[in-house]
Amino acid sequence: MPPMDSAPSHFIRNIIAEDLKKNKNQGRVHTRFPPEPNGYLHIGHAKAICLNFGLAAEFGGLCNLRFDDTNPSKEEVEYVESIKADVRWLGFDWGDREHYASDYFEQLYQYALQLIRAGKAYVCDLSAD
Repeated sequence: MPPMDSAPSHFIRNIIAEDLKKNKNQGRVHTRFPPEPNGYLHIGHAKAICLNFGLAAEFGGLCNLRFDDTNPSKEEVEYVESIKADVRWLGFDWGDREHYASDYFEQLYQYALQLIRAGKAYVCDLSAD
């Protein structure tokens, strides 16, 4: 069996480095952490926070905090505030880049109407069963 490389490759860093070499996205690195505010964060969220905010910082980029607040019956302001506190506790700051998916509902609805009118989408009227 061949010896293992003592320094494993970090494929995401490699992809970002290649993109930067090619000046993809005008050399910008911009990531996002999109939690759904329907509960408290767990260790998997912490990993995603460190990955997205950390890579953005490492490459001189930005990271958005974008709440995926698309299920209002399960979401609460308490969870939004808790998530923000947890991100700060992990040592990261999103600055003025706090966004909510619900802010774009009207625009998304208009896009859906355009697709339906163009025959590229349709409304399904079947029951959930």
